[in-house]
Amino acid sequence: MNWPVTSLHGWGVYGLNLALSWASNSEIAHATTKEINENVISIDPLRRRVLQPFFARSAAVLEHLRKETNHSFKLNTVLLTALNSQLNAEPGPHGGALSGSPSLGVVFFESEDLGPSAQKNAADYACIVAGSSWNAEVLRAHGIARVETVLQGIDPTLFHPAPRHRLFPDRFLVFSGGKLEPRKGQDNVMAAWRIFAARHPDAMLMTAWYNPWPATSRGIDALGHTAPLPMTKDGIPDMDGWAAANGIKPEQFLNLGFVPNASMPTILREADAAVFPNRCEGGTNLVAMETMACGVPTILSANTGHLDLLQDGAALALTDQHPIPALPGWRQSNVEEIVAALETLYTDRARAAAIGAAGAKLLAGMTWSKTAAEMKRIITAS
Repeated sequence: MNWPVTSLHGWGVYGLNLALSWASNSEIAHATTKEINENVISIDPLRRRVLQPFFARSAAVLEHLRKETNHSFKLNTVLLTALNSQLNAEPGPHGGALSGSPSLGVVFFESEDLGPSAQKNAADYACIVAGSSWNAEVLRAHGIARVETVLQGIDPTLFHPAPRHRLFPDRFLVFSGGKLEPRKGQDNVMAAWRIFAARHPDAMLMTAWYNPWPATSRGIDALGHTAPLPMTKDGIPDMDGWAAANGIKPEQFLNLGFVPNASMPTILREADAAVFPNRCEGGTNLVAMETMACGVPTILSANTGHLDLLQDGAALALTDQHPIPALPGWRQSNVEEIVAALETLYTDRARAAAIGAAGAKLLAGMTWSKTAAEMKRIITAS
């Protein structure tokens, strides 16, 4: 795999769970080309133990590639490589082009316009694995035929319905997650919450908006339907200050900060609802998947990668989606519809419970084991 393995972001969690799923599979000897920092991999000692062969192979591959002086280097093995929106590959650790025997591209892009070089770049790959049905459709619309759709998964040993602690028994807890940036639409959440929280003093929004690349948070307030996002002197978004600037009381906003992926289930299960009015998702939105898997009634914008989750009543859809001309494929949700969806889950607890149950049922069949099995099938066929 030519991408990192961590617990900090989507690509890292993807790589980590593929590695764990294949750890006991004797038919696959897998490694990553990227340096592994075990300090940013949050797993228990048992999982860490079964990954030791993976860590060792990865270290050997990295050492070998760092000694390579040729700009282009071909590995004598299948290479899964991360692609960007123009279908350009991640460089290898030697700084040059890296290919495999064969190379398979893996992509989660966030635009319907892939650019003029995409079709040419696609010819370098035996197959391109798209992270959502929407991504696959866009690839085919650009004349790229060798496409497979493989959805990401959840770890059902962590993310599943279970008893709640009810740490805030008298509050209506709403969860919002994903790194703070314009694409994730937290400004939509803030604008809707300002209205909803004023109506319901018992409501509290808990957010997991940590962004390891804080500079990408800038512009979240560009539409002007929220107060400007304040930044600390270190360039870090001031989440609490942003909530206060939008007139939200401190007792109605809880910034969770950075939470390791494995620690999220007990937090998610405390929520009465969740909301994701994202403008675009190249994949299926891992945080939303994990939230639904825990049985939390979830509100999703009906666009892009979210469409793979909007089936069988598994979530409450935000259907009023307006195109954003400057960003092909992106959609803007209607703030009033978000408020109305929150009101539905607040007032009709029976319907909310049914949505939560349907979401958990859907996600129980979307596991990392299934993702890994699908990837193995593609690797074997190549």
